[in-house]
Amino acid sequence: MEIEKTLFDAHRARFSAIDRLLPEAAPAPVAGERVDAATAAGVQVTGVVQRQLHGPDDVPLLWSAADARQLFPFIGDTGTEGMDVLLRAWRTWLDAESPGEDSSCVVNWPSRDAEAIRAFLDHGLVPMSALAVRTGGAHDDAAENDVTVRRARAEDFEEVLAMAVSTHDYIGQVATRRRSNAAELLAPALEQALDKEDPLLWLAERDGMTAAFAHAAWITSSPGSAEAELLPLGRWGYVNNVVTVPGLRGSGLGRTLMAVVHKEFSADGASGTYLYYNPTNPLSSVFWHRQGYRPLWTSWEVHPASALR
Repeated sequence: MEIEKTLFDAHRARFSAIDRLLPEAAPAPVAGERVDAATAAGVQVTGVVQRQLHGPDDVPLLWSAADARQLFPFIGDTGTEGMDVLLRAWRTWLDAESPGEDSSCVVNWPSRDAEAIRAFLDHGLVPMSALAVRTGGAHDDAAENDVTVRRARAEDFEEVLAMAVSTHDYIGQVATRRRSNAAELLAPALEQALDKEDPLLWLAERDGMTAAFAHAAWITSSPGSAEAELLPLGRWGYVNNVVTVPGLRGSGLGRTLMAVVHKEFSADGASGTYLYYNPTNPLSSVFWHRQGYRPLWTSWEVHPASALR
């Protein structure tokens, strides 16, 4: 979908000024429905809305509503007012629909844009997820001397899956919805990871018992790829999930585990490492900042979609 050149140039310039780590702003999605608005001075702003429907067996249900509507805003240099009038227009646009309870409105936006944050808060959106990149400021030293870290094996599957489900249930209290079929949704990715000769899945053991695990992957941000819309170009280490058994959270196991993971990524030539975490999670929001990560993009959401103000 074409966006007016003047507006898109201002949009791209704004992203560049907000955060030096942001890649060049992507053009508007080809598919979707357009929403238009104007500021009091008559400056035009616009957005494209895409709708995604997920069935009961779709993996995105682990982090998404079943009926998600995402807005891609183009507000140029209009700041809070531009985002405000565009969200108002989106709210009016929603009046023609009847979203159910398991629905959401989503805007993924640069984390450092304070002017836009004011508009998001005013319209009932909350920071549900953040893509964070590691920029340093942390030492990769083990916090626990009595912990052994090793690569996971196929026979660890059941234990790792049970830990992943327990973490999903915890996150269901503070961020995304809890899904009753979480085990079935989580299992395929874990099985695929463990099926590899040298899986990017590490276990931390204490006294012979599994106490934590980290699941990671390699992601390439190349020109024209979906990843390049979010990350600088390069080969990135992606931290998919880090889990500590409930009774041992806060004891340094995660730090010890990630010291190994970060060193292995660095040794293999990673351009950097990134991950997603929930800002509303009182554990991960503290842990990852101490590990040297900081938000690059934040997903602002409201559930159900009809709650958008």
